[in-house]
Amino acid sequence: MPIRGCRVIAVEGTQAAGKTTFVHALTAHLREQSIGVTCTGEPARTSPFMEDIVLHGEGDFDLVAELDLFAQHFTVPLRAARHHQVLITDKTPANVLALARLVLDPADPDTAAVLAAGEALSRAWMRTAYDAIVYCRDRYDQKAGGDRMREKVLNLQDDADTVIYETCRGTGVTMLEMPTGLTVPERVQWTMGHVRDMGLLAV
Repeated sequence: MPIRGCRVIAVEGTQAAGKTTFVHALTAHLREQSIGVTCTGEPARTSPFMEDIVLHGEGDFDLVAELDLFAQHFTVPLRAARHHQVLITDKTPANVLALARLVLDPADPDTAAVLAAGEALSRAWMRTAYDAIVYCRDRYDQKAGGDRMREKVLNLQDDADTVIYETCRGTGVTMLEMPTGLTVPERVQWTMGHVRDMGLLAV
């Protein structure tokens, strides 16, 4: 069941996999086909908690910061889906949970309890609301463009790829594993072919 009739396609992968660029390219392509589509950005880039931690060096990743991101991955898509046929999301709640496992202390009982509850909610909701996850395997230079939002996770790219993929797969949502090395237009055409075959879009 999509969100009130709006089809939801998520774009996932580790950091610097070209997700955001692809999200905007796919959205633009669908608009050219006269489809009522919108997309969501990456919530971490608008989080005041992440801004404090990454840009101002105030504190470190903690349960509060991760829970704020997790919540945004529900509220932002729910609101964006209103009055649209298709929604393309930059990441999913599963992504936040996957990375939280890497940066938080799983031995802490309170943290473990919150993450377990979040995992149950994420699986239940994503199976209900998400039609497909396009998983990007490319790994571009994380330092390119001077993106400071990645500074504290530069060493997690490989580990993040493994845990994000497994967490997404565990939701039960259909996974479309994009081949590596495609140009942005090729990524769009590859994805369009697969979502058409799934009957998600009549274009």
